[in-house]
Amino acid sequence: MKPGKTSLEQICLYALLTSLTALSIDAVLPALRFIESDLQVRPPLSTQHIVSLFIFGMVFGELLIGPLSDAIGRKKALVLGLAVYMAGTLVAMSAGSVEMVVFGRILQGIGVSGPKIATRALIRDQFEGDAMARIMSFVFVLFILVPMLAPALGQLILAVSGWRAIFLVYLAMAVVLCAWLALRQPETLAPQSRIRLHLPTLLRNAGRVLRNRRVALLIVATGLVFGAQLQYLSTAADVFFDVYGISGSFPAYFAALAAGIGLASLVNAGFVRRYGMQRMSGMALAGLALLGALLTGVSLVDGGHPPLAALMGLGFAIFFCIGILFGNLNAMAMLSLGQLAGLGASLIASGSSLVAVVFSVAFGTFYDGTTTPLALGFALAGLIALILVRLASRASLEPVEPIGRLV
Repeated sequence: MKPGKTSLEQICLYALLTSLTALSIDAVLPALRFIESDLQVRPPLSTQHIVSLFIFGMVFGELLIGPLSDAIGRKKALVLGLAVYMAGTLVAMSAGSVEMVVFGRILQGIGVSGPKIATRALIRDQFEGDAMARIMSFVFVLFILVPMLAPALGQLILAVSGWRAIFLVYLAMAVVLCAWLALRQPETLAPQSRIRLHLPTLLRNAGRVLRNRRVALLIVATGLVFGAQLQYLSTAADVFFDVYGISGSFPAYFAALAAGIGLASLVNAGFVRRYGMQRMSGMALAGLALLGALLTGVSLVDGGHPPLAALMGLGFAIFFCIGILFGNLNAMAMLSLGQLAGLGASLIASGSSLVAVVFSVAFGTFYDGTTTPLALGFALAGLIALILVRLASRASLEPVEPIGRLV
């Protein structure tokens, strides 16, 4: 492949690299109950941690991979991330206890940050303007489809083999992507354009980013929204089984709710230019809070077992709001970063992931076989994030000034 020349092969490679994160989260969801039974999971760990602590691993990977890819090149950073991901997959696949599965998932989370973060930088190196928008639009189509289809893939694998076979599929995909990348993708960051890793300068600049009131508030707000979604991902299989007795058809219901995020992405692209990301985010957060409160009320009235139609209808609307928020909140946080956009993007991703894990784990402990904790999590996340975004809108948009030489 030649840098700067769009090809179907490039689009497929970049889309599959980017989709590895969503596939790693969602395909394992139907297997959580089987893992719990096979490994006899006991407190303090639960199968919820197989999802939430994967994100915890991403906290560290996202923090490191941005500066690392600027220093050693995109291709090496991607290969390194995939290697760590494969090591974690092997640990989880061969685990004899839930502790080792969780440890493997943490390693997977660290490693998957390579494909997640460095692929974006690789695309940015080669394309700009309309060409970049075209590449990202194709990549995003698969990014939307994977969360809808991954649980069905996991369910299919379970029907043929055990839960360990899902990790075997993860491993095979990572090996293929690593070989494809190594053999066919040239390095896109020239040596003269690389930024030497200098820890004291990085730490001082990171401090400047995190001390910016606007950025810090938006990191927490983004983390709360992500945390509410992560709480759902961690408990979705249990909720559908415990409350409605749904097991085999779980992927279909999961896909129906995930479609709300996909629809929101299309709607947001058309409306954000007209109304602006600040207004779109405000409306979506207000909607998330109100819909979460309504689902909480319905859940309480029905003893934690609301009609399935109510859960699906309100859940679709809730995920529509979440789909509006992710791109807009991240873009709002990036406005104040200036020359520190690369480092800032890593800090925003890792910081919001950390907040999400804390929120999800905290609310996950209240799961009682009903929909009430999940509904309350959506309501509180939306309300608190709305307050934080309002406070952030009053903060200065002055760019964060870097310390030291960046190029």
